[in-house]
Amino acid sequence: MPDDRLQALVQRLREFSAAKQWERYHSPKNLAMALAGETGELVAELQWLTEDESRAPEPERLQRIRDEAADVFIYLARLADALGIDLIEAAHAKMDRNEARFPAGSAPGHR
Repeated sequence: MPDDRLQALVQRLREFSAAKQWERYHSPKNLAMALAGETGELVAELQWLTEDESRAPEPERLQRIRDEAADVFIYLARLADALGIDLIEAAHAKMDRNEARFPAGSAPGHR
């Protein structure tokens, strides 16, 4: 069952894209490239911070991080929509595989 909030966002993104006549540019390839670019912008906001600074950025930087994270999420949602991927279902399926691959207590140095 799809998440209602995610579905509402996907619909809003579809409508926004249609209103701007951007669908022709929103191929899976282009969306993946845009996603990579936005991910780079997110990483740039955290680059060179100490571990402590990255955990508690000042408000202005936190807003920029929030905006870049939103851009990443938007492009990921558009990409998944273009390919018919249910992100919630895909994430749960991936976590099922991860739990089988990496059982509790299997991390190096875990006691």
